[in-house]
Amino acid sequence: MTPRVAITVGDPSGIGPEVAAKAAVDPRVLAACEPVIYGPPAGVTVAAGALSAAAGRAAYDVIVRAVRDAQQGAVQAIATAPVNKEALRLAGLEWSGHTDLLAHLTGSSHVAMMFYSDALRVVLATVHIPLAEVPRALTQASLEATITLTARELPRFGIANPRIAVAGLNPHAGEHGLFGAEEQTAITPAIEACRARGVDVSGPYPGDTVFVRARRGDVDAVVACYHDQGLIPVQLVAFGQAVNVTLGLPIIRTSVDHGTAFDIAGKGVADPESMITAVLLAARLATSHVSSLKSQI
Repeated sequence: MTPRVAITVGDPSGIGPEVAAKAAVDPRVLAACEPVIYGPPAGVTVAAGALSAAAGRAAYDVIVRAVRDAQQGAVQAIATAPVNKEALRLAGLEWSGHTDLLAHLTGSSHVAMMFYSDALRVVLATVHIPLAEVPRALTQASLEATITLTARELPRFGIANPRIAVAGLNPHAGEHGLFGAEEQTAITPAIEACRARGVDVSGPYPGDTVFVRARRGDVDAVVACYHDQGLIPVQLVAFGQAVNVTLGLPIIRTSVDHGTAFDIAGKGVADPESMITAVLLAARLATSHVSSLKSQI
């Protein structure tokens, strides 16, 4: 029996409804799972390509419903189309995106955003915060938690003994404190603490070379210090093929690697490939999870 995968449409003013509908009828998706589209009620009316509180609230309500069904076992995974962070704020909602909202809805104490592709796997140590706040947010404790979570979760993706590299925050990974102290005060202590617990983690490596190591297969995943440090290389080598996966949730959640694309919403030209890839990975993870549970019985 194939898993049921919820496909949420995200912000209904963006391309989410279009790519969700296209993904749900793709032959590859239908062969891997039973897709179930989660959209706003018929009475919700929004304009394509327009930022609005109504769209933000509709996106939120859909996510809440999908998470509830996943928790109750009505679906075995969730694949989400993009939400718009400004629309969520206009609706009076405090969350900056799916990741922190899903953590709240599931009561998860520590989650992380991973972008997964065959070419590159990157986990973000910080996500949607201003660049000026990143050094303060990169504490030894938070980095230890993210590295540990990454090591624990990667086996679900077929990487039995994950090798993890950590990127430095500063140029040349700080050059022994010459260009910044975060590597010495937080990043290296976190790496050493995780290694002492048996995690195969190394670094910090300069941000301009660590992704080269990952691409040539020296490591299985990179923990990046901030959003764009990790996302630029992912989008460069795997745009449309990378899947956003939330690590640390009690449910399976994948997502596209793009935004709401208001500029092309409603025109019927949106490429569904990223949504299809996200659904296929969700189905794969759900199938592996069921097989793992059966093997334990």
